[in-house]
Amino acid sequence: MYDLAVMWEWVEIGVRWLHVITAIAWIGSSFYFVALDLGLRKTPSLPPLAHGEEWQVHGGGFYHIQKYLVAPEMMPEHLTWFKWESYATWLSGFAMLVLVYYLGAEMFLIDPTVMDLAVWQAVGISLASLAFGWLVYNTLCRVFVNADQTVLMVALFVVLVGMSWFYTQVFSGRAALLHLGAFTATIMSANVFMVIMPNQRIVVADLKAGRKPDPKYGKIAKQRSTHNNYLTLPVIFLMLSNHYPLVFATEYNWIIASLVFLMGVTIRHWFNTQHARKGNPHWTWGLTAILFLMIAWLSTAPLRTVPEPEAALSGAALQHAAAAGFDDVVGIVQGRCSMCHAAEPSWEGMVWPPKGVVLETPAQIAHEARRIYMQSGVSHAMPPGNLSYMEPEERFAIIRWFRAAGLGGVEG
Repeated sequence: MYDLAVMWEWVEIGVRWLHVITAIAWIGSSFYFVALDLGLRKTPSLPPLAHGEEWQVHGGGFYHIQKYLVAPEMMPEHLTWFKWESYATWLSGFAMLVLVYYLGAEMFLIDPTVMDLAVWQAVGISLASLAFGWLVYNTLCRVFVNADQTVLMVALFVVLVGMSWFYTQVFSGRAALLHLGAFTATIMSANVFMVIMPNQRIVVADLKAGRKPDPKYGKIAKQRSTHNNYLTLPVIFLMLSNHYPLVFATEYNWIIASLVFLMGVTIRHWFNTQHARKGNPHWTWGLTAILFLMIAWLSTAPLRTVPEPEAALSGAALQHAAAAGFDDVVGIVQGRCSMCHAAEPSWEGMVWPPKGVVLETPAQIAHEARRIYMQSGVSHAMPPGNLSYMEPEERFAIIRWFRAAGLGGVEG
């Protein structure tokens, strides 16, 4: 029978897959509509109140699309709403946050060398920060509603830089960058739920009642949609960052995260300019390359710093260290895995440990118990290609040890 750790792993796989599917749907529709909106043309044949039109070809068919800046004279019989892509992306992403970072807080969320937090404290800070992000952003939009939108974007960037620094002072590096992505994604999804959709419902209600809709609602919704467009690429980068220690496990990870937002702006500016047929700003690619090289340079900073002292064992890690067979597993892991998973790997051509996982000491092995169990016990993913010749008996020893701790694999 599958034990709880394996079942939990499949729950995470399913939710992660759902999150990727819904994110693709949301990002795809968002990018498409921004490109469509920027490419609209005014023609003499446009019907009354229409703002522009576009002819497109796809899948062997032709599409004739017209946009009404406020609304048509009459409510159309069939109206497609684009909202569940956003909602489902946020809900599935929040479910991943709970599964991985809240229920696995001791392993992924909390780093005692950064801030020694209880699980409830770390989770509380996480939830409060997401709500704080929306409140601050929404306030900025209201304050700068009639100002130059560049001023608003600069103000938002200052907030994002501040949150980048804050998260790295509270959580582990991996969790800090992931939370910055969740912070931004919450703003984006709240834009849809709290502003764009309510404004569109007001316009629809006016049409049904025979009233002329106020154009301000469409203008506000367009502003928030534009913000979402520029924030999308940095969110994708931050969500992927947890796979790359050179991004999250560095002294200057908060600066790296801040520069990623600037790269998102330069890349989207090139695409948006192209779609609007306003030229080809090649300078954006040069600036993006410079920013990327700066990030790559900053990522090497930990190689020149003194390592943090090892934190004392607690919680699930302490139980794994006390479980029967732990000493045998320490010998197995140190003999089969530590040539790669070391602060300074001895494996030829390897400069840093894969995924930032170091398995040199008993404490480090106890902290990574679940991953060792899943990667080298239940599955044979590690060592890759069994390059260090881990024997079946050694894998069984890992399984017996992990199960002896009696945690089922859900906790750290």
